[in-house]
Amino acid sequence: MTRITHLSDLHFGAHDPRLVAAVEERIAEAKPDLIVISGDFTQRARTEQFEEACRFLTRLKDAGHEVLGVPGNHDVPLYDVLRRFLSPLTRYKRFIDETLCPFHATDGAAVLGINTARSLTFKDGRINEEQVAFIRETFARTPDVPRILVTHHPLFALPVDDEGVLGKPIGRQELALDAIADAGVDILLAGHNHRASTHSARDLATRAGPALVIQAGTATSTRLRDEEQSFNQIDLAGEDVLLTIQRWGGSGFVAGDAQAWRREGDHWRTITEAAAEPDSQVENA
Repeated sequence: MTRITHLSDLHFGAHDPRLVAAVEERIAEAKPDLIVISGDFTQRARTEQFEEACRFLTRLKDAGHEVLGVPGNHDVPLYDVLRRFLSPLTRYKRFIDETLCPFHATDGAAVLGINTARSLTFKDGRINEEQVAFIRETFARTPDVPRILVTHHPLFALPVDDEGVLGKPIGRQELALDAIADAGVDILLAGHNHRASTHSARDLATRAGPALVIQAGTATSTRLRDEEQSFNQIDLAGEDVLLTIQRWGGSGFVAGDAQAWRREGDHWRTITEAAAEPDSQVENA
């Protein structure tokens, strides 16, 4: 079994130190094989905010954890216009990771991160043709293990509040969907919306390949959207995925909603759905 802790939207500079300490405590208990952080390390891409994020990462790495992260739109300066367009991710590279599209492989998973943050947009994400080629080439070289793609922005239009208002899908979505289908991507991890959710990609877009879409809420930010802070614990075992949402309980993170998913051919189903399927086929025969 491979265990991944999936954090997102840390927003150092608009964070709660209690939550940061609680995340570290929960990670120490879970002992993940990999920690994935899907963007927005900072609130406004300021040096002091990146320094605080860097100290957080250093503590995780000093504790023996592997970490893979990608930038978010908040990691691009907003008000410093010259830096925004001339060197948008210089501070990210200095304090977080020089690599904007990192790759990590274990015996149980191959994980690739892609930078979707852009200077020309204040909020929305985008993917380009070079990144699409990189996705295909990288996963073509991976062994037969679950393939996981990490972005900050979700590839799909997903709810951003309890009223069902949808956010924007990633820019050049069709290009991205073709790439993940061709590359045989099994799981998509993202954040941005500050809301936890899980979907089969085929339920979101007819063009999508057989990927499980896992969104993380904000782990440590005080900027909330209709739900408390949370992060994901993902356990991979063959064709099965167990997702356990770790929710803030006021004094620490506690295991909340859990969903078990199983890949069957070109579709992901919850374990309860998969177990019920044969019975329904018999009844309809």
